[in-house]
Amino acid sequence: MGGVVDGGMARRFWIKFRNESVFAIYSPFVICLASGVLDSDSFLYFVSQDVHFLKAFAQAYELAEEYADDDEDKIAIRELRKGVLKKLKVHDTLVREWGFELPKESTLDNAAVNYTDFLLATASGKVEGEKFPGKIATPFEKTKLAAYTLGAIAPCMRLYAFISKEIQALLDPDDSDHIYKKYIDSLSSQKFEAAALQIEDLLDKLSISLTGEELEVIEKLYHQAMKLEVDFFSAQPNVQQTIAPFSRAHDPREHNLTIFSDFDMTFTAIDSSALLAEIAIMTAPKADLNGCETHLARMSSVDLRTTWSILSSQYTEEYEQCIESILPSETAEGFNYEGLCKALEQLSHFEKAANSRVIQSGVLKGLNLEDIKRAGEHLILQEGCRGFFQEIVKDEHWKTDVHVLSYCWCGDLIRSAFLSDLNVLNVHSNELDYKESITTGEIIKKVESPMEKLQAFNDVLKGCSNDGKHLTIYIGGSVGDLLCLLKADVGIVIGSSSSLRRLGDQFGISFVPLFSGLVKKQRELKEGGGSSNWKGLSGILYTVSSWAEIHAFILGS
Repeated sequence: MGGVVDGGMARRFWIKFRNESVFAIYSPFVICLASGVLDSDSFLYFVSQDVHFLKAFAQAYELAEEYADDDEDKIAIRELRKGVLKKLKVHDTLVREWGFELPKESTLDNAAVNYTDFLLATASGKVEGEKFPGKIATPFEKTKLAAYTLGAIAPCMRLYAFISKEIQALLDPDDSDHIYKKYIDSLSSQKFEAAALQIEDLLDKLSISLTGEELEVIEKLYHQAMKLEVDFFSAQPNVQQTIAPFSRAHDPREHNLTIFSDFDMTFTAIDSSALLAEIAIMTAPKADLNGCETHLARMSSVDLRTTWSILSSQYTEEYEQCIESILPSETAEGFNYEGLCKALEQLSHFEKAANSRVIQSGVLKGLNLEDIKRAGEHLILQEGCRGFFQEIVKDEHWKTDVHVLSYCWCGDLIRSAFLSDLNVLNVHSNELDYKESITTGEIIKKVESPMEKLQAFNDVLKGCSNDGKHLTIYIGGSVGDLLCLLKADVGIVIGSSSSLRRLGDQFGISFVPLFSGLVKKQRELKEGGGSSNWKGLSGILYTVSSWAEIHAFILGS
């Protein structure tokens, strides 16, 4: 396999490993930098490392230019190297233009050494899975090594450009008080972006003639470089109190941390009700050759599929109608929690009626518990979800309670999804009724509505010890999660539920991207004299696009 797909290989790699960049964005250093409250010594230590990076880039480009077989490629790499050498010459001048004076001497950061050593080893032909001869002679070998070298540089440039743009989006163009604005402006300039694009385009061009195995080597180099760069940002010394990672910003001797999460479409990539229906359909008896149904107690697979289709369509249609009916005609001027509670009581009636229809239909009758558990074990979860919970339960800093609150009809399905490697979850959901491991079709109703989710949330906290203050985080993405999201000290919305947004907007809820919310809170932390001020019922919910953001915020890298 040779060549590059549309969009370019470097672009594909960035998209594939972009979640890892989140751990750099959410590092204490970047959050403090973005908020403008970063200690100046920490900043100067960070920018002093640029010299070491630039020297390594210059050496790597020099080798890559030598390797490149095509004259145009040689010229392009030479221009990139000239740009690096120019930056080296004016580095101290630039720092002074930003308003700072570098110390005369700077020590080399261990995390910086790890990246620069990796880069120069790659440029010298020391690449895992490759055996270059003592003297690299053939044009193909040279081109390949030039591509490998650029593969180890590209993510560094893209990560810096990405971070600076994320910060730039939060800055007021007229704000002259942000002491790092000139530095951020320099990294988010068109010139810097053009250099990042030039490296990516050149990497794509050099890779055109490579085989599938060689492209896999570049991908591994790109990924390794990305990880080392993220480690560099995460390792930056920071002397001040920070808002994140959340689990490090609070003393476990003074606080207990309880994490709550929804299950369907928060943990999972599919809805559990549809999965249970599919198990019923797949294990149901077939109609006989004459079109007559078997005389077993269960419906045939054909009838089950038809019945489920009707139930599903009816639920979707009536749910939308219910949401429309509970939306107030006018947007609340401020956060209206009481009005939201009254509206969601109407939704509760709808959810309970829908569950009653499912029981009466018989679609959940005759399922084998082992089939349900097997489906749970193979359930596809959202990327990064399992890894986060594996880390949070073994985190030595905190003894964290984790609770799943779900409308799911079957707690066994949830428990089996985590049984193999995470058996410490407390599951609060409905349960299927069994007779000798076969479902009767009844649902043991425990959590059917937003009000019952909130009751389960409150019951957990009542059962906790009274030693110290409790901090609560709720993660969810549906309308049924709204009351818990708002009651928690930190409510995190994952996903893109339009119903949740519409309802929230009408009742005065503010939806704030988590990163920008942390930057604001970091600023408030300094202004408020060291109080992080997380508390429930503020009317503010924080939005994320991935579990990587949640992981980076709560645990760090």
